[in-house]
Amino acid sequence: MTNPTYEFTRAITRRPASSITNGLRAEDIGTPDLDKMLAAHADYVAALKSTGAEVIELPSLEAFPDAVFVEDTALCLPKGAVLMRPGAPSRLGEVAEMAPILRQCYDDVREITGPGFIEGGDILVTDREILVGRSARTDAAGVAELAEIVSDWGHSLREVFTPEGVLHFKTDCSLMDGETILATKRLDASGCFEGYRVLHVAEGEEAAANAIRYNNLVLMAADFPRTADLLDREGFEVVQISNTECAKLDGGMSCLSLRF
Repeated sequence: MTNPTYEFTRAITRRPASSITNGLRAEDIGTPDLDKMLAAHADYVAALKSTGAEVIELPSLEAFPDAVFVEDTALCLPKGAVLMRPGAPSRLGEVAEMAPILRQCYDDVREITGPGFIEGGDILVTDREILVGRSARTDAAGVAELAEIVSDWGHSLREVFTPEGVLHFKTDCSLMDGETILATKRLDASGCFEGYRVLHVAEGEEAAANAIRYNNLVLMAADFPRTADLLDREGFEVVQISNTECAKLDGGMSCLSLRF
């Protein structure tokens, strides 16, 4: 029996565009280097493929600088997919680009029609529920519309709150297995993970919290050695991938793929 929250057969990624230098960022910590980002992206795709999964590699979209962060455009579940409605106006067009791809993969594709907003980076799917973090990019109306959609597929949804100053809920957490969540202490302190087994990232390594469990692997950003050691001791097979350039655009491991 597979676990659909982290055991997958497919993934969708999108190649970074040269316009990535114009991507959104909360704070300017430098201009992304496209060549370095392309190299890291290739490593990311190779890691996904190494698990035996099919990776659908989409071409770059020059008109949408942030389109490499495909996770924000949709939620992929076993029974269907939901097209999101990003809270960043410049990203709304990315959803229309992703829609035909998902319709090739799913018989049932629904969409958030608004007026609310919601982005995939605020959604964590666990064995027991779908956690959605309210943030600057995801509002109450967006959460409510998603809850109505996923209830048709037998999912319960719980609204939680993303810490102030943190872009997305999953910036500070990720699912490691059916009962284990990797999280920052600041997010765990909110009580949103009561009943789960929580592993805290090392102090000063908060950015390591955005990782992904993909089949037998945990893909995490490189340069966070204490958190990598923690996961290794817990028995996870860790692959470290450079995230220096995506981090300049508030991006991480989960942002770079849709997994199903």
